[in-house]
Amino acid sequence: MVTNLVNVEAVGKVYGTRALLDGVSLGVNEGDRIGVVGRNGDGKTTLIRILAKLEPADDGRVTHAGGLRLGVLTQHDSLDPAATVRHEVIGDLADHEWAGDAKIRDTLTGLFGGLDLPAFPQGLDTVIGPLSGGERRRIALAKLLIAEQDLIVLDEPTNHLDVEGISWLAGHLRARRSALVVVTHDRWFLDQVCTRMWDVQRGAVHEYEGGYSDYVFARAERERIAATEEAKRQNLMRKELAWLRRGAPARTSKPRFRIEAANALIADVPPPRDSAELMKFANSRLGKTVFELEDVTVTAGPKLLLKHLTWQLGPGDRIGLVGVNGAGKTSLLRALAEAARTEGEQQPAGGRIVVGKTVKLAYLSQEVAELDRNLRVLEAVEQVRQRVDLGKGREMTASQLCEKFGFTKEKQWTPVGDLSGGERRRLQILRLLMDEPNVLFLDEPTNDLDIETLTQLEDVLDSWPGSLVVISHDRYFLERTTDRVQALLGDATLRMLPRGVDEYLERRQRALAAAAPQAGSGNSGRQKAAEAAPSGGQRSAAEQRAANKELQKIERRLDRISEQESTLHARIAEDATDFARVAELDAKLRELAGERDELETRWLELADDA
Repeated sequence: MVTNLVNVEAVGKVYGTRALLDGVSLGVNEGDRIGVVGRNGDGKTTLIRILAKLEPADDGRVTHAGGLRLGVLTQHDSLDPAATVRHEVIGDLADHEWAGDAKIRDTLTGLFGGLDLPAFPQGLDTVIGPLSGGERRRIALAKLLIAEQDLIVLDEPTNHLDVEGISWLAGHLRARRSALVVVTHDRWFLDQVCTRMWDVQRGAVHEYEGGYSDYVFARAERERIAATEEAKRQNLMRKELAWLRRGAPARTSKPRFRIEAANALIADVPPPRDSAELMKFANSRLGKTVFELEDVTVTAGPKLLLKHLTWQLGPGDRIGLVGVNGAGKTSLLRALAEAARTEGEQQPAGGRIVVGKTVKLAYLSQEVAELDRNLRVLEAVEQVRQRVDLGKGREMTASQLCEKFGFTKEKQWTPVGDLSGGERRRLQILRLLMDEPNVLFLDEPTNDLDIETLTQLEDVLDSWPGSLVVISHDRYFLERTTDRVQALLGDATLRMLPRGVDEYLERRQRALAAAAPQAGSGNSGRQKAAEAAPSGGQRSAAEQRAANKELQKIERRLDRISEQESTLHARIAEDATDFARVAELDAKLRELAGERDELETRWLELADDA
């Protein structure tokens, strides 16, 4: 028999003149795993705070089961700044007691990278007060997960977690018996963890069965039934449906998407990007050279981040950059941006960066640029440009692009000082794109953005012809907008990962397993990482450079193969009724697939020996 844990009956909540929730009735049962989505400001956080009885409702009532053990992670922790991590997370347990508890060991390792908390100066005995907001949030999450709960309520738990941390948290929550209600914009996480979805829209909450992918299909079906005109059919969701239906690498392999009416919506939808066309246009805008790095060394103070790096960012390349925190992802982008700003005069600590003469770079950093608070949104955009060229004769006015990014006609006249953090982030991205760059660096672009805004940004980037480098912990966004994934694994090298984020996580697990036997040596986490790195039998510098050049050659050939495969697929579609022609093109496809397999095998051999 299913036990009801929380019941929400006819709940209403008004802020000012706006009704965030209007007569909402919901229930959370034992074993439920519910994802909460909706636009920023539509009431997601308010809903879960009322559900957890952290905030009273104006109307209706909320009932909890007797003796309910409830754990809540809010966006602001209540940790004692004078306490240590040990006191808040482990309490009074002796070392032999908590070290013998598999749940505590797993949580500390998953969230902090080791039992000794290697990123904290005094490990478990670090005082909480001076720590950053992200570090405090991890501590609060660890404290919650170690306790026994009947229901866990999480508000943006993936904020401040890296790709590894998010992957671990998804696995941990799947394995728990606790019911779960989670607000997050991380769509990969929702797909991995949730079996039901709540969509908060204009005071109402719509319920859907399944994870995020199922929700997208079911919502499209609901809108298809409700729609009475063709314009409804042309919304952004059709493109995302096509993306999900074609099987993105991060999707689960379970058989899903059985809604035939929703499938009909995407029968005539092309792939999100015409890669061959975009590459051709990017070449015309950028020429052959964008960024070329020759034997480059990147440092941050005394710390060596990258050494002997030979790498090329070509016209039209779309690269996702992942890596452990502190490995140098942001430092690499900054070095490239500085070289572009000074037209190649500012060079890194070692080696040389060549910048193409036609490069026009836009760099979205993690810090939101300060703007005049009195400017209206539209004025802030028109300061940059009043119209933007989207290629192939298409133009958009500043106002039209504002609407595409969720700034309605009324919102365009809101002063910048009245915008939320997510809205300012949106405005920052919008201003960058209005300047018509041909190279775009995005460092954590998904911070503070809701799912609807993310899909709008993805749609804009789909037709944007230029070179793109994205640093993001949002796995869905990374795989949706880029074609290749490269990683900094903390060993001062940059590696291409043919299998993307999955391969990155596997490599990190192997590295951690290799370091594990030294856990009892009494060394600090940093010393262990250094000892785990290969020290003997390494290549000479000359051999390493030769291997790097061969790796680059293989990567360029793999890119060309991908372009040729896209072209062949398009030709097969055009000549679908000419069976002889289709057979000829299919034979060429098989040849390319065989060559790609050989190249990827050789690439892995070189990368593993690096």
